[in-house]
Amino acid sequence: MLSSKQRAYLRSLANSEQPILHAGKNGVSDAMLKQADDALAARELIKGRVLESSPVTPRELAENIAASVNAEVVQVIGRNFVLYRRRPKEPAIQLPR
Repeated sequence: MLSSKQRAYLRSLANSEQPILHAGKNGVSDAMLKQADDALAARELIKGRVLESSPVTPRELAENIAASVNAEVVQVIGRNFVLYRRRPKEPAIQLPR
């Protein structure tokens, strides 16, 4: 569970990132979950975007993906969302305490 200070730090890091996940009318697919899992393993922090044609809200989509890939939702703002998953060995992002 992330503290508010840790969330704020992760939000600041994600601010300059471009969305790498895009969800449209098909919602969450197995390919999207695989892409999210791979990206989180490589980066720890990813940003996604929900297109207007999506049948689910950005919050629902972010929570579904996070639950499927064992990540945490850092923020959902507008149609964008940010996910974080700490690497078990050698984390790339040092969170404040």
